[in-house]
Amino acid sequence: MPSTQFMVLQALNSLSLGAVLFLLSSGFSLIFGLIRTANLSHGAFFMLGAYLGVMVFSRVASLWLAVLAAGVALGLLGALVERFLIRRLAGNSLNQVLATLGLSFIIADACLLLWGGDPIPLATPELLRKPLVVFGMAFPAYRLFLLGVAAAIALALHLMIDRTRLGAMIRAGVDDMPMARAVGVPVSRLLTLVFSLGAALAGIGGVLGAPILSAYPGMDADMLPLALIVVILGGVGSLLGAFVGSFVIGAIYTFGTALLPDLAYVILFLPMIFVIAFRPRGLFGRIAA
Repeated sequence: MPSTQFMVLQALNSLSLGAVLFLLSSGFSLIFGLIRTANLSHGAFFMLGAYLGVMVFSRVASLWLAVLAAGVALGLLGALVERFLIRRLAGNSLNQVLATLGLSFIIADACLLLWGGDPIPLATPELLRKPLVVFGMAFPAYRLFLLGVAAAIALALHLMIDRTRLGAMIRAGVDDMPMARAVGVPVSRLLTLVFSLGAALAGIGGVLGAPILSAYPGMDADMLPLALIVVILGGVGSLLGAFVGSFVIGAIYTFGTALLPDLAYVILFLPMIFVIAFRPRGLFGRIAA
């Protein structure tokens, strides 16, 4: 029977994984909601962000500068991908999926060429290396820090989407893009902005996740399926769905791997199957136009 301390530590691990998944899946959900096409290069953006974070941190020893550099770099890359790849294939979802899949392979091979095949850890910032002791149990401070960052970004995205004109246009585009175009919403610029924001969030998630995951070849293939499950479970285009789904999947994946490793993926994919069968739009998804 697992000890109480083991279960508490696994719960903390699941929360930190959920925080990383939220950074990855929130942008993925918004992109999926607007374009109605799965961006299969999103996991590669996450991996590239992790590698860029490791490279910047090795030179300046500042996590915040690494986060900023990766966020800006991936945001610019996302804008270019949307403008010169996704937009040119507008109306052909299959070609968009294949193009983003091909892009993910290109990014993965480029990372392998530049940084090699061995995992590269990103050192935990010195201020967050000392564990916090609560009720006689030591908790890694960095994992608690990740929860705070995810909560802050979730709040910022919520305020942007629910309280600003830009957010109203994004919601309109997700709910009914033809009507949004008809009332004058600049959908083309909106697509570029949201794609860029989603890519930036993936890059930031890669940097912040690197101290616990490291940067390694295949990171994109490991993380993208989790993001897909989060989006399906929470609902396409739903920030609340991405937030709740990330922590649910983080808990299922962590406890499944720790307690039933041979059935971990069975346990992970079962919720997705039930949601697809009984609630195709997800727990918090809106009706698509």
